[in-house]
Amino acid sequence: MTDTPAAAPPSDQKQAAQDQAVADFGIDTTRRTTGQAVRDYVDRVRGGELGSLPALAGLIVLVILFGLSSSTFLGLNNIANLLAQAAGITIIAMGLVFVLLLGEIDLSAGTGSGVAAAVMALHYVKGGNLQAGMGDTVFYAFVIGGLVAIGVAVWQRIWFGAVLSAVAVLILLLGVPANPWIEMLLAVCVGSVIGCLTGVMISKIGIPSFVVTLALFLAWGGVILKLIGDGGTLSISQDPVLFGVANNNLSTVGSWLLFVIFAGGYAAVVLFRHFGRVRRGLVAQPTSLMMIKVGAVVVLGAVATYLLTVNRSPNPDRVTIAGVPYVVPIVLVLLVAGTFVLDRTKYGRHIYAVGGSAEAARRAGINVPKIRMSVFVIASTVSAVGAIVYSSKVGSVDPNAGGGNVLLFAVGAAVIGGTSLFGGKGRLSNAIIGGFVIQIVSNGLGLIGAPAAVVSIVTGAVLLLAASVDALSRRRAKATGH
Repeated sequence: MTDTPAAAPPSDQKQAAQDQAVADFGIDTTRRTTGQAVRDYVDRVRGGELGSLPALAGLIVLVILFGLSSSTFLGLNNIANLLAQAAGITIIAMGLVFVLLLGEIDLSAGTGSGVAAAVMALHYVKGGNLQAGMGDTVFYAFVIGGLVAIGVAVWQRIWFGAVLSAVAVLILLLGVPANPWIEMLLAVCVGSVIGCLTGVMISKIGIPSFVVTLALFLAWGGVILKLIGDGGTLSISQDPVLFGVANNNLSTVGSWLLFVIFAGGYAAVVLFRHFGRVRRGLVAQPTSLMMIKVGAVVVLGAVATYLLTVNRSPNPDRVTIAGVPYVVPIVLVLLVAGTFVLDRTKYGRHIYAVGGSAEAARRAGINVPKIRMSVFVIASTVSAVGAIVYSSKVGSVDPNAGGGNVLLFAVGAAVIGGTSLFGGKGRLSNAIIGGFVIQIVSNGLGLIGAPAAVVSIVTGAVLLLAASVDALSRRRAKATGH
């Protein structure tokens, strides 16, 4: 009689199945040591995957240089002002990251945001009666544009664009009374309308994005001039909500609550994901490195929150100015939402796929025209949020809203931060890092008395350097097979 082998315990059977999966599919279930993780990172950097490393290095160098050159640069008041000054450009750059990931460009993002700001301010100044403020021809042109935007958004099944465009049309037609929250909602919805119209011309008609957005850059500038008038200004500083968006601060309690929510949430998400991979036997970074990474973010956040809750008023005996500026949670919310969309959703994976190779994405079954149109809707909608912030900062909207260097600085912020002009590579955090680099250059040079010409030259040189690093890193990555 032949002995029958005893059945393996369930735990051994599970391990055997996992080992078989590794053998069949080549799954990497090894856990790297700290040394291996560091060597892997160094290899990626040598292979051209620089990410935001050059921008971070430049940011540190600039802070040190200006900190040594100006006694007020590292003052708490100036740091808080930097956050508010950089927010508008940074937010527009965050929207442009979506467009740049496809290797496209939106030259109309600046003046498009200016149109959103002008409509917002006009609605406030005219008490909600936009028809009287715009005139019948312009008013009905806006309504028709909104209806077309709804139609093309529904056609391409970009539902958020359709809903926001519909809200814009309703606010226009119903004559909703002036209210700061309605004003801001209207600005965002106008941005969505602009994005739908821009996106459909590029994705379905097939006009190159450079041509379409260059034409719209000029057209929207004319619309702003029509709405405000040559030499005119629409003030919003009388409204405490609209003016407070970029000029007021959270309370001390609110500032620490913000820290707990975002720092604690970041730590929870990162560590939950890390230990989940460890439990499943998937390749993961060393736990020690993850703890250092999370700890660094938490400590830096705590230090920044503490410093911003210190009274930074020039006259502390008379006035108290303390707390995290309102623009910080606005940027953080956009960062978290945008990063989640790009990193954790099918839609985000499709964006990177189309940016890497539109033809390969099409062959894989991805609706490339829909993706292409949707990123312009996102960019214009987010740019309208940036318009709210920069209009709030100055307390008014004039015919130059969104013009001048707004677009150039926004694109520059995304590229300087590490987003590739060639598509397929970039993150929302790149726009934040790049935005701070640009604002620090402007702020620091201003504090040391440099003329405007020098500021422009240095900013242009920084952008050119960032574009050169991007091109060289891509060439290096192609040569090394990364």
